[in-house]
Amino acid sequence: MAELWPDHARGKGGAFLQCGFAIGSILASGVWLLIGDSGADAWRYMYLIGVVPALLTFWIRHSIPESPRWERASERRRAARSLQRQGTALAEEDAALTRFTLVDLFADRAVRPRFIITLVMSLSVTLGYWGVSTWVPTYVASVATGVGLPAQRWAALAGLMQNVGAIVGYFSFGFLADAFGRKPTTTAFYLMSLILTPLVYFGVTDVHMLLLAFGVYGFFVQGIFAWMPIWLPELFPTRMRATAAAFCYNAPRLISCIGPLVAGSLIVSLGGYGRAATIVGLFYILGLVAAPFLPETKGKPLPETDSAILPLGTEQLRQQA
Repeated sequence: MAELWPDHARGKGGAFLQCGFAIGSILASGVWLLIGDSGADAWRYMYLIGVVPALLTFWIRHSIPESPRWERASERRRAARSLQRQGTALAEEDAALTRFTLVDLFADRAVRPRFIITLVMSLSVTLGYWGVSTWVPTYVASVATGVGLPAQRWAALAGLMQNVGAIVGYFSFGFLADAFGRKPTTTAFYLMSLILTPLVYFGVTDVHMLLLAFGVYGFFVQGIFAWMPIWLPELFPTRMRATAAAFCYNAPRLISCIGPLVAGSLIVSLGGYGRAATIVGLFYILGLVAAPFLPETKGKPLPETDSAILPLGTEQLRQQA
């Protein structure tokens, strides 16, 4: 998507793409509202229904063409490998094309600093989100039960409201990123996620107001994920763009699986959701600290090669020279 969308509106395109996550979650909440009270096997039906959207991947795989940018990079890769097999000495970037892409991410000094920074930012988002938002339905259900309301229904409503807020957050992030820049928009969303986590869990006790609060919470805590499809692709050359984005987006998910476990232990040991959520929410500080070190890419064309990807500080040194 990033390789096909116009430079001046790429933030909006990334935001539209990210909305698929929240739309899927809203559909899941809606389905659970319909079948959640159908008996002890309701969760089994939910899993079966959840398989259906995966069938769309067959259509995607056969119907969506590759981008011209990727096609050019792939052609260069084939040419470089052909020269390598012939024993030709390759220039630095041609040599990089022959490396395994994941190894290239760590080996290339031009991209390694920002790769590490984006990895830290992604880890901050996923640990903060999965470590806190995993417990939203359970928390709202416990509050609803305390006032005599059906727990399952209110848990589903909480998930629905949070994801409605997320959709608005994704859209807003894209428009703000195109208007004011990637860096200030990302920083603002990180800051609000850090502030709102204790406010929502400590400051709201009425179950009806809690639904509204989690709508606002979803705007920022899920909306912050939009920086990944918007800013990430703009930081890496075409030959490694997909691998860099995929690794930064998904590797932290493997690590963040400890988030719900840690949060659950904290809830038990600290005697409540509020304290546990506040502690886990401190992971957003990592993103706040890391984001300023990335370059602003608003309105700039996607980098095709390493010539547009310099190590942090290299451009200043060249200008001084």
